[in-house]
Amino acid sequence: MIQKLEDYGQQHLLRFYEELGKEQKEKLLKQIEEIDFGILSLVKSNSEHKKGKIEPIEALKIDEIAPNRVKYYQTGLHTIQEGRVACVLLAGGQGTRLGFDKPKGTLNVGIDRELYLFEILIENLMETVRATGGTWIHLFVMTSDINNDDTVSFFEENEYFGYNRDYVTFFIQEMTPAVDFEGKIYLEEKGKIAVSPNGNGGWFTSLKKYGILDRKECSGIEWLNVFSVDNVLQKMADPYFVGATVESGYPCGSKVIKKAYPDEKVGVMCKENGKPSIVEYYELTPEMISEKDPSGNPAYNYGVILNYLFRLKDLDDKVNKNLPVHIVEKKIPYIDESGTQVRPDVPNGYKFETLVLDMINLMDDCLVYEVVREEEFAPIKNKEGQDSLDTARKMLIQNGKNI
Repeated sequence: MIQKLEDYGQQHLLRFYEELGKEQKEKLLKQIEEIDFGILSLVKSNSEHKKGKIEPIEALKIDEIAPNRVKYYQTGLHTIQEGRVACVLLAGGQGTRLGFDKPKGTLNVGIDRELYLFEILIENLMETVRATGGTWIHLFVMTSDINNDDTVSFFEENEYFGYNRDYVTFFIQEMTPAVDFEGKIYLEEKGKIAVSPNGNGGWFTSLKKYGILDRKECSGIEWLNVFSVDNVLQKMADPYFVGATVESGYPCGSKVIKKAYPDEKVGVMCKENGKPSIVEYYELTPEMISEKDPSGNPAYNYGVILNYLFRLKDLDDKVNKNLPVHIVEKKIPYIDESGTQVRPDVPNGYKFETLVLDMINLMDDCLVYEVVREEEFAPIKNKEGQDSLDTARKMLIQNGKNI
């Protein structure tokens, strides 16, 4: 272990080793053993992933979907009934921005009754279960080191909100070390390395690491529907979306909505070097924001809602080795050479993240599938104002939900 650390110039990680107890020593060594030190080369090479040539992309619009709804629904329903679709819920975050330090999915959204984010999503998924005549759909819930125990306990205490617990599997997102601007890994405590989740694009490698898809009961899965925890109107294993994607022959699909206004803060579907991709709202230039398509509509008009459907064999072929890693400046708490805790006020290093949006660009093509914004998009990202608990509650009521 000492030799390994010397090879990468990280000997300082054992600075306080002799002060630790036996159990602390074992945990620290295990952390070091699991580190992918190759990722540190990004800091020195400054090889941050750069966008290629960005162009508009065509979407399967709502009025184009309408004539084929029956066909899409039947295809999707049949695919789900055969056990070929599983769902992946990204739920590794805390509700810190919303004012509480618990798993975000445990947020109470109800007004006159208790109604939790996790509960709403399970109820939404149950709509598909009922539509199939009782076909249970595997639900893989990605947690983090921070919130896994609380999340599992919450599901158990609430008896999985009526879902078949045999079809719910929790797995912990992989972590990556946090480093200073010179690439030196920080210690969070004397016997603990500072780590952070590896971004929302880490869901597939984390899922594979746990061997979940290798289990006998998962052998028939061909499609993975991945979605975020914070959208109360999220529709999972949606037969229409599944059917349209299967019928298209494409390896993946992405649900999109028309942007509310040109500079709305949502990622936008596009083409990058001729392949499907997503450009973040802050990457859109004024020219791109004002550009029009032949019909006079905004050229970059379709925002993603983090609801994607991926064909498993294409993920296996293309994601494991090719997913780019982004380096992001962050404020990282650490201990200094004297063992004193430091909480910086400004960014003092990097965290490494993979992004689910990059997975789209690795696919050969993608079905851009438009949905009705008012029926499928009500995220809770802020404590108040736009995309807050209040706006989500209004959307739930508007959709006939008793809250």
